[in-house]
Amino acid sequence: MRVSLKWLREYVDITVPPQELAERLTLAGLAVEGVERPGEGIEKVYTGRILSIEPHPNADKLSICRVTLGSGEDFQIVTGAANVRAGHVVPVALEGARLAGGLVIRKARLRGVESRGMLCSGQELGLDTSVMPPDQAHGIMLLDPDLPLGMDIKEAIGLDDVILDLDLTPNRGDCMSMLGVAREVAVLLGQKLNLPETPVAGAGPGIEGLVRIDIEDPDLCGRYVARLFRNVKIGPSPSWMRERLRAAGIRPISNIVDITNYVMLEMGQPLHAFDYDTLKDGHIIVRRARRGEVLVSLDGNERKLAEDMLVIADPGGPVAVAGVMGGLATEVTENTATVLLESAHFNPVSIRRTSRALGLRSESSSRFEKGVDITGCRRAADRAARLLLDMAAGEAAPGAVDNYPGHASPRTVILRPERVEHVLGVAVPRGEVTGILAGLEFQVADSGGDLLVTVPGHRVDVSLEEDLIEEVARIYGYNRIPYTLPYGASTRGVRTSRQSLEVEVKDCLVALGLHEVVTYSFTSPSFTDRTLLPQDSPLRSLIRLQNPLSEEQSVMRTMILPGLLEVLSRNASRRVTDLAIFELGRVFLPSRTGPLPVEKPVLAAAAMGMSPAGWNRPGQPYDFYYLKGVLETLFDRVSLAEYTLERETQNSLFHPGKAARVTAGDWEIGVVGEIHPDILENYDLPHSAVAMEIDFRVLADLAGRPRKYRPLPRFPGVERDLALVVRKDVPARDIIGVIRKFGGRHLREVRLFDVYRGKQVKEGCQSMAFSLSFRADDRTLTDQEVSEQLAAVARALAGEFGAELRS
Repeated sequence: MRVSLKWLREYVDITVPPQELAERLTLAGLAVEGVERPGEGIEKVYTGRILSIEPHPNADKLSICRVTLGSGEDFQIVTGAANVRAGHVVPVALEGARLAGGLVIRKARLRGVESRGMLCSGQELGLDTSVMPPDQAHGIMLLDPDLPLGMDIKEAIGLDDVILDLDLTPNRGDCMSMLGVAREVAVLLGQKLNLPETPVAGAGPGIEGLVRIDIEDPDLCGRYVARLFRNVKIGPSPSWMRERLRAAGIRPISNIVDITNYVMLEMGQPLHAFDYDTLKDGHIIVRRARRGEVLVSLDGNERKLAEDMLVIADPGGPVAVAGVMGGLATEVTENTATVLLESAHFNPVSIRRTSRALGLRSESSSRFEKGVDITGCRRAADRAARLLLDMAAGEAAPGAVDNYPGHASPRTVILRPERVEHVLGVAVPRGEVTGILAGLEFQVADSGGDLLVTVPGHRVDVSLEEDLIEEVARIYGYNRIPYTLPYGASTRGVRTSRQSLEVEVKDCLVALGLHEVVTYSFTSPSFTDRTLLPQDSPLRSLIRLQNPLSEEQSVMRTMILPGLLEVLSRNASRRVTDLAIFELGRVFLPSRTGPLPVEKPVLAAAAMGMSPAGWNRPGQPYDFYYLKGVLETLFDRVSLAEYTLERETQNSLFHPGKAARVTAGDWEIGVVGEIHPDILENYDLPHSAVAMEIDFRVLADLAGRPRKYRPLPRFPGVERDLALVVRKDVPARDIIGVIRKFGGRHLREVRLFDVYRGKQVKEGCQSMAFSLSFRADDRTLTDQEVSEQLAAVARALAGEFGAELRS
């Protein structure tokens, strides 16, 4: 928001220098990004009239102008501009003049003809070409013909001004207007706010019967005010209005359009002018767009309208996109004689969505998006009528059509003075609190206890007691609040046991060579089919987002592994085929007891390809045994000793027969194995991948059991190997269990070190070799004692599994 101090002074007396005002506004929450002085550095440039123009004798594109500044002396100036004529009043830079950017004008001879100065364009005077008329954007600036000659150009075109560039927060839509800023300045400086006059005397027949307003969707349009102007004379607006519009960054167009822009900048209420004669039956219908409707907007582009967009229509179809842009068919032109003026209140969310969908963002839409004052629609329309009459640009029909279906009640908020002191940490006098709020146009009822505050319509951002306390704080002055140290019972910040476990698990996996990733909790519902989940799986019960960014992120995940497979796939498509990753995150399952989902922490990992090779070792394949080793190392790190791995054949994610279910007693911890080949194809993975998924809640409940330590042995142990021939379907875990059971109290360790399947064992069987370690704490064991225990183990294995000792 660009704020002209010359314009601002019309509403409030500014008693401090611009820089100080900028600092005080910034401290009050209206950040001033910059202070501009448009005319700074411009010297000896005056208004002058061109008396005559002659062609240059030695150049086809140059002209010789005779110019007067009204002092009786004429100046000969050579120019290359094609848009000047005799009688035009233009900016004249004489010898020694200094222009914007530091250019100094000197007497010169151009193609043999002396030139004693220069005729200036708006760009050479520091004006933005985007706010200049198209014919003057790159030519000489043409001034008001009634301007006195010899007048300093800075005063003539409003360059003797100071512009404050405000960077407003989204909640302060009320300060996207001169009156909104003036209100803040008046309170900060303790000055009176002078509001512009709006009463207007109409002429001719009233508006009744000539204009009809129907609002079909009151949820998107809360109020619509229309005024009618007759005998309109389209032409340029006065110079003072053009200067103010240019200072605000808006290009002047014509008196009617300029009035709508001026009132928008002054009061914050966007207006739109229709050519009344182009509206069918003078009937305005505010409704949602219908299927297949299109509109040619003011910029000449055809816009396809969606059914959720709010439009202004007549019985023949849409004539404007509400709050965003008007239609070309009802545009005010030089032939317009009667104007219908719109001043309305539209739903901010609807305007934001429409503006984004159409790729149109305007000054009007940006104000509607932040919220405008629904109580100010009629006042803004009357202000426009007053300006029209003051400019003698037409007649205002008496009255207005005001369709206001809701009649919103003023919001009231209870403010407790003691709460102000508690929140701010400083005692603000009660009278100062009420004075600040009253200065901001809040109505305060003070009966000696709590304050009953009525919120003005322009403050759509205020609804809570804390909002009022913020208003008091920023006007009272954040710099006046004393510095204090926080007090209270001091405690040492420590991690909970769950948080410490999370850190330990992540550190362990990273140390094992896995990379941590973080994937989106939002995902595509298609993952349930890509991962071959059964139709009756509870993991298909997805929680949908109400306002998703896209269909690819429209549901909350019930599994982490699909996200990890997406990461593997994305890397594989970029020729990164060796990768091991993990994520510790949450999945979201529907709750049976409330509206919020159950958030379940899950640890998942996935790997493909080979581990990195070293100078002294080759790379190892990321296969089932690699991930099983990672899992065993992790369990050892978190002191989880009692667990088992059982063959898993029911999980659709994993290859049948190449996966294991991890359990501990009655607790199911998770699953580890190779990804199913069909799923690899669904995710475009070039070769096999392994994965695991662990219920982190169960892991946290089972981990951290106290470790049992034994003293270092004083007597040597005895190592024996046991080679067995058993059926292929007998798992090693069951054999180890029998060995431990019958190995006696001196058996310390059992380890499988070899598995052989080949011609030297009978069909359907395999050879498994185990290393058994025996040791006593009080003596050295004899060979006979160890042999007896081995014999007992062999008999038990033969009886349990039909195992035979391999010779």
